[in-house]
Parts: sequence; C-alpha cells; structure tokens
Amino acid sequence: MKTVILNNGVRMPLLGAGVFQIDGNSLCEKVVAEALENGYRLIDTASSYLNEEAVGAAVENSSVDRNEIFLSTKVWVQDFGYEKTRQSVENSLRKLKTDYIDLVLLHQQLSDYYGAWRALEKLTEEGKVRSIGVSNFYPDRLADLCMNAEIKPAVNQIECHPFYQREYDLEVMKRFSVAPMAWAPFAEGGHDIWNNPTLKSIGEKHGKSVAQIVLRWNIERGVCVIPKTVREERLKENGCVFDFSLDDGDREAIRKLDTGKTQIIDHLNVDTVVFLNSHRIHD
Repeated sequence: MKTVILNNGVRMPLLGAGVFQIDGNSLCEKVVAEALENGYRLIDTASSYLNEEAVGAAVENSSVDRNEIFLSTKVWVQDFGYEKTRQSVENSLRKLKTDYIDLVLLHQQLSDYYGAWRALEKLTEEGKVRSIGVSNFYPDRLADLCMNAEIKPAVNQIECHPFYQREYDLEVMKRFSVAPMAWAPFAEGGHDIWNNPTLKSIGEKHGKSVAQIVLRWNIERGVCVIPKTVREERLKENGCVFDFSLDDGDREAIRKLDTGKTQIIDHLNVDTVVFLNSHRIHD
C-alpha cells in the first residue's frame, strides 16, 4: 500500500476504508475485517458514526499486527473544549481497544475548536495520539489554525470528488504542509457518477471501473481516499488502483466535470451550522 509522509513524519496509507453510515456492529466489524484481509491498512471512523466498538473488535481479532494498522477517528462538536475533548478521545481509545490512535480529527470547524485542539496537542505529547488534524475546515479556518497552533494539523479531511475538486483548498493545504483526505470520493453516488460518460470512457480506455478511475485521479493529486462499501468485491475493486496511471487527456477531461460547489452539504450555510451544533451523538 502506497503511503504519504505527514508533516510530523508519520506515514499514512493513501487508500483506506471508511465506515460512515455502516450501521450495526456485526456488519461494520465484518467489513473492517474483510478490508484488513484484503490489504487495507487505514480504517477511518468517528465518534459520531457510533461504530468505533465494531472497528476495535475487528482490529483486535485481526491477524494483522496493530502497528501495521492506521486508525483514524474524530471528535464531534458537542465534545469540543479542552476537558470534553480529552474525555472523548479516552472514550475512543476504550472503544477501539487500543492504547494509541494514529490520527484524531476535529470533525467540524465549529464551537470551541481551539480548546479542543489544545487537548489534542496534549494527548499527542502523552503518546495517546500519533497525529492530529481536522475535518471540513475551509481554507481560511485551516490557515488560521496552522498559524496559531503549537502543533500544525497533519490532515484535513474534506468532501473531494470529480464534481467538487477543491483545487484552492488543496493549494492552501500544500502551502501549510497539510495532507488532504477525501471523504465521499464517489460523491455519495450523486451526479449519476457511475454512468458519467467521461468517467466511463476513461475507464474503458484503461480497462478499469469508474470507481477505480475516480480513486486513482484523487490519489495522483496526492489526496488520500477512504471509500465506503459493505461489499467485499467492491473492497477488492477499490484496492486495485496502483497498477495504472491517468494521462494528461484523462486529467483534463475530469477537470471539466468540476462544478465548484458542494454536492452533499454546505458547511457555510447558516442552517447547516445550526444543525451541526445541535446534533447530539450522546446525552
């Protein structure tokens, strides 16, 4: 599995398995176990996904050594603030059945994320967390945090796919040495992505599926991808993206698919901000 070296020297796989919206502990545990069996080493979860325990069980029962697995999780908005964030990470450590987490992200650019960030910095110093980062941070907030934090974010996980390519965001991340990670690399199936004629044509040229073309495109841009699937055959398919390369014509054709706007959730919309601040994952 190819990796990227984060700004703290830690290596992170460029391809992982995401478990967002995989409900039910038995199904999630099965999917993670199959991902590990098929060569995946990055597993991305979050406290708000309510499946950290299933991920932890799969990792604990796997024949793959823990030190070969890169575990990523996130702290939800209601747990932002120094003390609450520390407790949230301690809860994640317990649920994931591990004494350290490879990457912990702040899930949104809301609430007391500076207090939460100071907690993550301290947890890093204590060895309970190897790398820290953010999710859904737009360029201005990311730059501000990078300029003021003692430990700079290693990763920013954002919506990133052919219909919302985030070129400016990627430029800012490169400037501050923050690695991009794409959630919803398939746009959650939007824009009829599986039948898009441009992507299908490029796939036919390379003997690859639309999914493989989309993943390869982001990986070639240096973007880590964490596609979600509950089917083992799709896990295998998504993993076969390191044996071919796109050419300039392919990249130019995909560039033209960019709409320049979100296809899933507008984090800058006031109603979204109210919803995310109000959404509770526990009492």
